[in-house]
Amino acid sequence: MNVKAGLSPEDIARACAEAMWTEDDASKGLGMEIVEIGPGFATLAMNVRPDMVNGQRIAHGGFIFTLADSAFAFACNSHNERVVAAQGQITFIKPGKLGDRLVAKAREITRGGRSGIYDVQVAAGDTVIAEFRGHSRVIPGTWLPAQD
Repeated sequence: MNVKAGLSPEDIARACAEAMWTEDDASKGLGMEIVEIGPGFATLAMNVRPDMVNGQRIAHGGFIFTLADSAFAFACNSHNERVVAAQGQITFIKPGKLGDRLVAKAREITRGGRSGIYDVQVAAGDTVIAEFRGHSRVIPGTWLPAQD
């Protein structure tokens, strides 16, 4: 994790998110936006569009999962390590609806060695609609250039 001296953990988290966002065509393509980033946490938001509702006319669970997964990804990649998902599980509590602004808040529960656990809460306004738990695995590489 050799990065330029003087960067705070918050600066590192933001710089990692910027580097990751540049290459994240999936999240951008679904209209997601980064709301907040910090060491071990991330908040992303997405509006439920007409092409995101299923035959029940509610938000398709796959899109809710994808929003939670993206928030998880930004949270676990906030320490200048390249990290991927090893496992993800979601519990749907209430439906999301067309036009809802869904907000996914991811937070680090534990991180050690090459593994981590992160919880993500997805809400529409004040209503929690899903809870996600992701297990992460560190892979080789960093987001930021090594210190000279």
